[in-house]
Amino acid sequence: MPSNRALTAQYSASPVTVQKAMRRLVALDLVETRPGVGTFVRAARAVRPVDYGWQTAALGAPASRTGALSSTQRTATPDAIGMHSGYPSVDLLPERLVRQALARAARTDTAVTRTPAAGIPELQAWFASELAASAPAGITPASARDALVISGSQSGLSSIFRALVGPGRPLIVESPTYWGAMLAAEQAGVRLVPVPTGPQGPDPAEVERAFVRTGARAFYAQPNFANPTGASWSRDTGREVLDIVRRHGAFLVEDDWAHDLGIDAEATPVSALDDDGHAIYLRSLTKSVSPALRVAAVIARGPARERILADRAAESMYVSGLLQSAALDVVTQPGWRTHLRGFREQLRSRRDLLLGSLAAHAPQATVETVPSGGLNVWARLPDGREADAVVRECELRGLVISPGREWFPAEPSGPFVRLNYANADPSRFAEAAGILGSVLG
Repeated sequence: MPSNRALTAQYSASPVTVQKAMRRLVALDLVETRPGVGTFVRAARAVRPVDYGWQTAALGAPASRTGALSSTQRTATPDAIGMHSGYPSVDLLPERLVRQALARAARTDTAVTRTPAAGIPELQAWFASELAASAPAGITPASARDALVISGSQSGLSSIFRALVGPGRPLIVESPTYWGAMLAAEQAGVRLVPVPTGPQGPDPAEVERAFVRTGARAFYAQPNFANPTGASWSRDTGREVLDIVRRHGAFLVEDDWAHDLGIDAEATPVSALDDDGHAIYLRSLTKSVSPALRVAAVIARGPARERILADRAAESMYVSGLLQSAALDVVTQPGWRTHLRGFREQLRSRRDLLLGSLAAHAPQATVETVPSGGLNVWARLPDGREADAVVRECELRGLVISPGREWFPAEPSGPFVRLNYANADPSRFAEAAGILGSVLG
């Protein structure tokens, strides 16, 4: 092997240049230095397969066969039309407000100190006031103390299911419903009890029967702009379901994931009708502010709040004060409401463009509910078609969509696919619909 002198002799430059060259060679893993001995060309390492088979015995069989990742979390190739994502595109988000808020937050004490487990008081107050704004006369609104700031609604669902339902206990859910809620319930050992839902929400009589049959103590639902269907409960359905929950001494876990994403209607939280602790309310800013600011809140009252807080503290101690401060900065800026108005108009134009494209180029796919908010279109395929096979064929042709089975807690009621209209380039919607139409024949 050549020595240090042999290597450096190739350079006629200054010692500084030689040192830089040597550091570069070391960084590229082409040479290695041995103090007191010299510098040597690194020997080529033999390439061999790595065997992780030993982990099979150490880990044992998985508790569940359910995959940890949904199709919505996949990364599409750059040239594909990605309509599987669960998030809006960056150009729809308040990028300038977020960057400025992060810069300001970095100059405050929250950048270097820990925050209370329940969250920054000012952000707690903001979340509580947002829910209180929907409360009718005669209802005592939630207070700032009732709000717990969490790192995204997914973590909140996990804590709620662990703290308020528990392993082996039943949890009533709509069918179809959010796949992340089903995953959180499964990881908490909770047993799902599905009830069918439609454009106006579930039939309250079905919810009543599910409570009577199972003795469940909680019902998880998305009354506004449900993921994946886009359906919204009527006001009467919300009141009836809340009354049923009260009669059974249970909780309504309301996931208001799309509160800021109304198109033809404003979100009207069912939890605003409750002041005796039966409603557990979740509100996230991830979809409307930035996926990089995973800030959300759970609003709960009484002992339920304390149990959820204890679970969150055990899980993650507290949410970064830097992210909380930045999120609070964004939603209290004068430009926030202006952004939301523009955001909703963009969602409207994208939704209508996709619906028009599907009608023109993929009439075989039926959209039974025009979503009045949210990010997705839920389309039924012709009977006899297998949604997974259609999704695979679409991907081969450059269109990435999600199979509907991921949103069903039991067997799917039919072949469905979900298409997100907020992430892909709208100029390619007609192309996307053409691909789906050609696959369906």
